Amino acid sequence: MEVILAFVVGALYTAGFYMILRRSIVKLILGLGLLGHAANLMIFTIGRLTRGSPPIIGHEAETLVGPFADPLPQALILTAIVIGFGVQAFAIVLVKRAYETVNTEDFDQMRSTDLHEA
Repeated sequence: MEVILAFVVGALYTAGFYMILRRSIVKLILGLGLLGHAANLMIFTIGRLTRGSPPIIGHEAETLVGPFADPLPQALILTAIVIGFGVQAFAIVLVKRAYETVNTEDFDQMRSTDLHEA
């Protein structure tokens, strides 16, 4: 299963970088989203895909007995999802404002916004 997820992560990174390198700002935002999903899936894959019990130490036990699910990758992914949504929301608002200012979404036509008066 990890091999399949490794290929999926590679495909998401490839598609994300391809979208970022396009001239359209909308494709840039979609590429950022794909890169965020690829990073989350990579953290999930690195955290091992083992089914197990929750990581709770019982009353009579002194150490944790395996197999148990590692909560750290899940917490990191949850935090990354929230931060990713914030970054994407900011990027969408920034793109909307840039489009209103220069009336184009093409990076080649947005060479300098200093020439345009607001």
